[in-house]
Amino acid sequence: MSNPLLSHFETKFKATPFSKIKTKHFIPAIQQSVSIALEEIDAICNQTNTPSFENTLEPLEACGTLVERNTTLLFNLNNAETSEALQAVTQEAAPLLTKFQNDIRLNESLFERIRYVNENEDRSKLSEEQITLLEKEFKGFVRNGALLDNSSKEKLRTLDTQLAKLSLTFGEHVLSDTQDFILHIENESQLKGLPSSAIEMAKAVAEQKQKKGWVFTLDYPSYVPFMTYAEDRELRKKMSLAFGKRGFQNNPNNNLNTILEIVKLRHERATLLGYESHAAFVLEERMAKTANEVQQFLDNLTEKAKPAAKREWKALQSFAEQNLNLTELEKWDTAFVTEKVKQRELELDEQKLKPYFPLDQVLKGLFEVVHKLYDLEFKENSSIEGYHDEVRVFEVYRKGAFYALLYTDFFPRPGKRNGAWMTRFRSQKKDQRPHISIVCNFSRPTETLPSFLTFQEVTTLFHEFGHALHGMLANTTYSALSGTSVFWDFVELPSQIMENWCYQPESLALFAKHYKTQEVIPQEMVEKIKKAAHFQQGLQTLRQLSFGYLDLSFHNSKATQIKDVKAHEKVQLAPLQFTKDSDENCMSTAFSHIFQGGYAAGYYSYKWAEVLDADAFELFLENGIFHKKTATHFLEHILSQGGTAHPMTLYKRFRGKSPDPEALLRRAGLI
Repeated sequence: MSNPLLSHFETKFKATPFSKIKTKHFIPAIQQSVSIALEEIDAICNQTNTPSFENTLEPLEACGTLVERNTTLLFNLNNAETSEALQAVTQEAAPLLTKFQNDIRLNESLFERIRYVNENEDRSKLSEEQITLLEKEFKGFVRNGALLDNSSKEKLRTLDTQLAKLSLTFGEHVLSDTQDFILHIENESQLKGLPSSAIEMAKAVAEQKQKKGWVFTLDYPSYVPFMTYAEDRELRKKMSLAFGKRGFQNNPNNNLNTILEIVKLRHERATLLGYESHAAFVLEERMAKTANEVQQFLDNLTEKAKPAAKREWKALQSFAEQNLNLTELEKWDTAFVTEKVKQRELELDEQKLKPYFPLDQVLKGLFEVVHKLYDLEFKENSSIEGYHDEVRVFEVYRKGAFYALLYTDFFPRPGKRNGAWMTRFRSQKKDQRPHISIVCNFSRPTETLPSFLTFQEVTTLFHEFGHALHGMLANTTYSALSGTSVFWDFVELPSQIMENWCYQPESLALFAKHYKTQEVIPQEMVEKIKKAAHFQQGLQTLRQLSFGYLDLSFHNSKATQIKDVKAHEKVQLAPLQFTKDSDENCMSTAFSHIFQGGYAAGYYSYKWAEVLDADAFELFLENGIFHKKTATHFLEHILSQGGTAHPMTLYKRFRGKSPDPEALLRRAGLI
């Protein structure tokens, strides 16, 4: 069988030839590329030369390139373009890859060479990046069991294999429950309040499913407008409960036992390695060093945000009672009432904003923003394949030099998980430029209208593009330290800082133009958008903090005492929640960030990085949002550097000082 995954791609820019890759290619390719990589490892271990950075760390960092490429491709497709066959392959691949990682990390000969280099190499002859790589590899081996005895190493292998499969299972369950539910409406009066774009999209979905009328789903572009605008309270309730039931129903997709098993195994793994909890293990490699430090950080923000949140909630209740005849606000009311209050207080109707934000125009304006900041140019190339017809590919240049390929994938479809994320198909390292992808779930264009973004979706696009810049502008020697390969509570800085340009009149003028007239968004609307940035910041902050507390509680030293996921969640969320809890719903069973993604014991990092981004953006505000010198410093010290030095070192090089925690509170209007 000719397998395209067993050789390097002979395409322009080494782009992935998606049409040639079949599901059946993955397992044989992974098996063979793993064998090749292990032979490369044996060659490092069997040298007779004294271990050195040059003959041990350099070849180790370079080995396994085919494994890395093929597995990245598999898991990216499983997230964005999956099928039952691909899910089965991913489940089969997960233990193979876990075994491969453990075969490296638990290789005693290899570890002894790395330990020798760590203890004996003359660091004065190494660059800062080489020192970082050496320390990262040594610590990586220790944190993956290199110092354990043989029976403990075997136990670790078993735990890692089980966890890899459970994580995939969790995600499959959430996706399945998300796709199994539809709200089918045939009575037009039940659409009252919904914007025409949402109605048109629902009609298109109904036609796809060969149904009369309108179909709404739990995909965000369908779910969010419905919960925000639909006047039919019973239907909002039905949608809300369906969304909250994902992974929490009496069906094969129930995630309760999956969560308990993941929590137990993560704790077991951490204690096997000598840590008191999974959080302690994770946070050793974070800017926030301990669970206690995270707890204090969350508590401090809660103390500042709670008084504002209480005032905002009272205002919501009062408005609902006086204007909407709602005496008790339920969770299916909050988005609806919030939108009404926003329209009243700010005279800001999100639907009136949307004509200024057609997707293609916003994307073009975003390209212009980053051109002004970082001299980037984007050239679409339709001859480079995507993994789906809707994927667009751009060649990225900086000052005339090729810098990256950028893949964009913007619309929901079966087989694609909810949310938005950035990933890569090819890493950056010396003499190799990266292939970066951003994936979102925005409203599709209809027969008569382009894809319009809500303002929140505009900020989502800018956010993911910030991650993409971190990948595209990476300029390191080693891929292990490139782009987003940084401490997890630092990785959100480049993404979150980009959101700030969405609120500035000077940048809005580049892309916020009416799709029919090309009239730039009126200044009064800009002022309302800026005011909206402070709207309900107390409630929004508490919501994010509640997720941070919940995440930490599943991974701290008391995590194994959890017997009932729903009861535990209720206790954790109650102090920060204003609506009544629903017995039918459980947030944890669809909390993919921590049980499928990489945010376990790290959800706090969204708020942590907000402190960094608020402080960093204050420098842009002082000098001008397109100030070339400031942007160049951010590029040179943050975006291009990846994880080549400690994040606080990189941050201080850019900012000239430590971040000021009050910057976030100032921006949010909480002080």
